This record gives sequence, C-alpha cells and structure tokens, in this order.
Amino acid sequence: MAETLLVAGTASHVGKSTVVAGLCRLLADAGVDVAPFKAQNMSNNARAVVSGDDWGEIGVSQYVQARAAGITPTTDLNPVLLKPRGDTESQLVLDGEAVGHYDAGSYYERHWEEALEAAVDAYNRLAAEHEVIVAEGAGSIAEINLHDRDLANVETARFADASVLLVGDIERGGVFASLYGTLELLPEDLRDRVAGTLITKFRGDPTLLEPGIEELESLTGVPVVGVLPYKDPGLPAEDSVSLPPEGQRAVRGEDDYPPAQSVTVGVPRLPHISNFTDMEPLRNAPGVRVAYLPLYTPSLDADAVVIPGTKNTVDDLLALKAAGFDEHLTAFEGPIVGICGGYQMLGREITNAAVESTAAHDRVEGLGLLPVKTRFQSDKAVRQTTVSVEGTGPIAGATGRATGYEIHMGRTTQLTDAAEPLDDGSTATESVLGTYLHGLFENRAIREAFLDVVFERANKERPATAENRESPYDAAAALVSDIDSDWLAAELGYPADGTVSPT
Repeated sequence: MAETLLVAGTASHVGKSTVVAGLCRLLADAGVDVAPFKAQNMSNNARAVVSGDDWGEIGVSQYVQARAAGITPTTDLNPVLLKPRGDTESQLVLDGEAVGHYDAGSYYERHWEEALEAAVDAYNRLAAEHEVIVAEGAGSIAEINLHDRDLANVETARFADASVLLVGDIERGGVFASLYGTLELLPEDLRDRVAGTLITKFRGDPTLLEPGIEELESLTGVPVVGVLPYKDPGLPAEDSVSLPPEGQRAVRGEDDYPPAQSVTVGVPRLPHISNFTDMEPLRNAPGVRVAYLPLYTPSLDADAVVIPGTKNTVDDLLALKAAGFDEHLTAFEGPIVGICGGYQMLGREITNAAVESTAAHDRVEGLGLLPVKTRFQSDKAVRQTTVSVEGTGPIAGATGRATGYEIHMGRTTQLTDAAEPLDDGSTATESVLGTYLHGLFENRAIREAFLDVVFERANKERPATAENRESPYDAAAALVSDIDSDWLAAELGYPADGTVSPT
C-alpha cells in the first residue's frame, strides 16, 4: 500500500491545495508514482473526469493536482463532493454522481456513513495503484465539534494511516498560536501522527521567524519543516473564499501595461458563483485584468463581460435583476459571454425552474440578450467534450476544435435561427455568446480570438502574447521545494538529490 501524507490546515485558505499540487509535481518529477486525494470537498468549482465507463464530478483542486502528478484524473481522487446551493443546503455528489440535495443535519444523519464508505473504497483503490498518496484536508483539522465526523481530516488520517503535515498561514497573523492551538486540540492519536508543521505566505526575511520557530518546536516537539514565501503560482482557486466579498470590487491580472494596452473583463460576483476558474486563462494574458464586480455597481466600467457559472441560476438571475445589473448589460456595447448558468441567464426564459432553484419558481424571464430558452430537468449532464469551432461574434475568427467539459441540468434551445459558433448548443449574436463549454478560454484559439475582439472594440493596441510562461505546476513545485528535503525523504522517500529511494 502507498505511503500517505495528509496536508491539513489550521484554517481554510492557508495554502493546502497549493502545497499538495506542488508536492505532487515535485515527487512526479523525481520519478515517484504519486496521486492526490481529498476524501470530502465542499466546492462549486468542479471538473468532469473519468468515472468508471462514464463521467463524474470532482473538485477542481484535485483535477489540478492530478495534472501536476501527471496522472489521469478520476472520481477516486475526490469521492465525496458537496456543492452548496443555498445557505444551509448542498448537492451531494458520491463517486462523481449527484445523488440529491440535503441540509447538514440530513447529510450527517442519513448519508455520512455512505460517504465514509465511498471515501475508504476510493482511497484503497488509489493506494493499490500508486506509491505515494498526498491527501488534502479541509478547513481546519481542529474543529472539535466535528471530530467525530470529520471525513477529510480525522477519518482520512486514520483509514489511510497517514502522516500529517500541518499548514498555517502567517499572512492571517497569529501563526504560532494557530499551529500550537491546533496541535493541542487534536485527538491524541492524530496528534501523534503530526510529523511536521509548515508556515505559508510569508513576506520578508525568514530569519526573523527563527526565535518563534525554535520556541514552537520546543513546546510541541514537532519540527517546522519549511517557511514558504508569499507567491501565487497561478493555480485555479478551489472556492469562493479566494474571491472578494459580495459588494466589493476586486481586480486581478496584469498591472504592467499602460491603459492604452490593457483591458478589463468584468465578471458579476454572483451569490452562488461556480467554476469561476474559467476566468484564469484571461487574467494570465498580457494586458488583461479580470474585475469581479458587485451586483450593486453604478457602472460596469469594463471592456467586456463574462457571466460565469452558478450553482443556482434562477436565484442568481433574480439577484442580478434586483440589483439593476441587467440594465447595465442591456446598455453594454462590448462583448458579452455567458458560460453554463451565465448562458441560461442570457436567454429569454427559464422554465421548470423549481428543479434547480431553492425558491418555487416555475418560469423566470431571462435577460433577453440571446434568442434561446432553457428548461431545467432532473438529470444532470456531466461530460468532457470536444467541439467544432466556427467563431463569430465575441470569438470571431476562431476555428478548429475546442475541448472542455459540461456540468449542467438545463437544456437550452434556440427560439429563432442564430449562429452556433461551437456545436455544443451554443448561440451567438454580433456581441453576445452563450455556451455550456467550461474551460472555454483554456483553448488558445478561442482565447486569442476573444481578446482580439475585446481589444479591437475597446480601440486599444493589444500587447504581444507572452511566450514560455512558467507552468503553474512547476511554479508550485518550486514553491514547496523549500520544504526540508531530509524530512520529505523520511516521510515519502524523496531525498535531497531528487532520486527515488524506498521509505
């Protein structure tokens, strides 16, 4: 069976996903057969991956980590996925398949044992096929109110017989207290499994931390195995914690270009936003900024708009209208792209809406920017797909083939003849495109065509496309290479000279 390391955290958003991805790439580059794993994930950023002879959903971080490890992503990497669709309710996805919507009480009372069984079975399959498993915990491992049902942390450490690397984020402040307090609150058997702690997101001179590190190690007996600098390797974010709070505008992307060579792509900050990782290829393009816009905004102040996916299309559409954002879109003269739920919003109507919405709406009027209608159905489309491209409108000039994935419950049909630039049921006018293809802008031809249109409509000169941009997987590996190599050798068989040796 595989050696297993659980990367656990003192809190959410401390860098666990990045550390796992970096370790997967570091080990894979050294010739280790490694796989990522997360028993239970809560995220609306999902990917369609292999599930037996079909397709299923996993959290985007495990997809990214699989790519870093150089293996085919499957649903075994994330057997339990919870996709929030309201304040108290989530869709439960087991082994890639959606099985229903439940509040927290119902999940723990009726489905947790089933989820645990799915997680154990998935782990055992992975452990039989790979030398090393790098597992990711969820949130904080010290949630003492959940220790009897903490699938991603406590149960994973136990059923995987895992060593634990505890990660604390110094940018939040109080990192020594967080690490010490977390260790003190762990059940004794888990405390004994903690082989090291790791400090992330540090800015400045690491030697300033040495007195604190020495005292922490003296108090706990657990070594601090690294201090990682504050650096974003460019990996997709797992959840909306990484986004600005609702009501705040935040801009991400290139800042090194003058106004005459830069554009802004506006993205409405939907209450139930999902798969916003679709924007990552845009924000990484030279001269492009992605601005997450509050729905209550006085103006769009953007050169193009992309309406992202959402776990709750109807309620987010109603929220968008209530804020008056629909009026901004109607008056907007630049390119508009809607992906998945965003596509559904752009049509004239949505019917059978109660299937998807937490509110009992049967028919909801759309934004009316595309001549289509959407009807929700109980069965869910989940698949990877390759489509033909004959670009028009916002992606004019794009041709060839494009790959991506679909995750949706609605079925959209055209009400009048209109252009279909991608043969996935997409629809386009001169300025508006709607498509179900997630990963749209990961396709170079489509991304380049879209940005050409955006810069041209904005009457700005587009800067040259950067060549040889560093892989985010390699950047993550470089980041975690600061972890003590002797410690990695002891825990996972990864020695300092980069060659493989048995644990």
